[in-house]
Amino acid sequence: MDTKLDELKAKAEEMLKACRDENRKQETYEAVKAKLTGFLGDMKKLNDSDNNLSELADQVRAQIVSFMEKDLDSLKKDAQDKISAAVDEKTLQDTKVFFLGKKGKLTAILRGMKDVSAAQRPVIGALANQVRSDVEAAIADKMEELKQKRLEEKIRHETVDITLPARHHKIGHLHPLDKALREIMKSFIRMGYSVEEGPEIEQDYYNFECLNLPKDHPARDMQDSFYITPEILLRTHTSPVQARTLRKHTPNSPIRMIAPGKVFRWDNDATHSPVFHQVEGLVVDKDISFADLKGTLEIFLKDLFGSDTKIRFRASYFPFTEPSAEVDISFAARTGEEDGDPDWLEILGCGMVHPMVLKLNGYDPEKVSGFAFGMGIERIAMLLYGIDDLRNFYENDVRFLKQF
Repeated sequence: MDTKLDELKAKAEEMLKACRDENRKQETYEAVKAKLTGFLGDMKKLNDSDNNLSELADQVRAQIVSFMEKDLDSLKKDAQDKISAAVDEKTLQDTKVFFLGKKGKLTAILRGMKDVSAAQRPVIGALANQVRSDVEAAIADKMEELKQKRLEEKIRHETVDITLPARHHKIGHLHPLDKALREIMKSFIRMGYSVEEGPEIEQDYYNFECLNLPKDHPARDMQDSFYITPEILLRTHTSPVQARTLRKHTPNSPIRMIAPGKVFRWDNDATHSPVFHQVEGLVVDKDISFADLKGTLEIFLKDLFGSDTKIRFRASYFPFTEPSAEVDISFAARTGEEDGDPDWLEILGCGMVHPMVLKLNGYDPEKVSGFAFGMGIERIAMLLYGIDDLRNFYENDVRFLKQF
């Protein structure tokens, strides 16, 4: 037993001397530390109370504490170097696991706490916690730096190059019917007319009866109608707007209005559509005459088609006007046919408001008179823009529409 103790003492003294000898290179640092740990293990097995051996054990433990302090300092430096060198978040995460993970270097160092004296354990524990905190702080700072760098890289790649030509959005075009309607409205608004609107689904009373077309009137056959019920239909003209306008005004008060809108008739061929558009006009006041009607329409038609447009009025029949007329126009001055018989084209219908229409809608035909007119916008647009087929208006062909 004494021989064994002597051997341990000699071995411990030799190891301690090796630790003090900085120039000793025969054994590695790890090997010396392992021998010191082995010495403490052998001592526990002997369970000897020799004072000299206990003193040596304390010296060995002190040396192990010194080694652990150096290991912790080395870990901190190595970790900071690897954290600084990390180029992405994955590498940084791997570095964290390598140094601070359950199987990392810090855990390996702390396994040596069993060989540290009870007095030194709090010191080493505090040092280890400080190293962990410093490494985690360095990792957090580096993580923020990498995120900022990634964000800047993303912004740089997604930056719009304002030197490139812009991508121009295709701009739509006004439909030729809208364009023609605007021209018509502009002309009448300059003459002081207001623009009125009414429902497209209309009562039979407003569409026919209060316009001097009772249910048995033969003129109803001129307007093939879409009936929804016996008393409700799709309006066949915008004339109901005239009746509604008369009724909402004070009786016998002046009116000067136009009513543009969509109308519906049971008609469908190359020259007719079941859906088409009209503009109707109404003027009511004291002493309105046919001369006022003629002058108004001449101003309008020459404003729309040109001052050289020839205009003629032909007697006609409408149940809501009396007398009534069809208005024709000719461009003979532009086609060189002044000397011959010009080609006349019917453009609109008109007439003096029938006294019965005024009476049915609350006006007194003994005190006021008026005139009315109506035209199809499709026909106006075809003349203005040289369109030869009515169906082009409703086919939504972009090649056709973009010409306007």
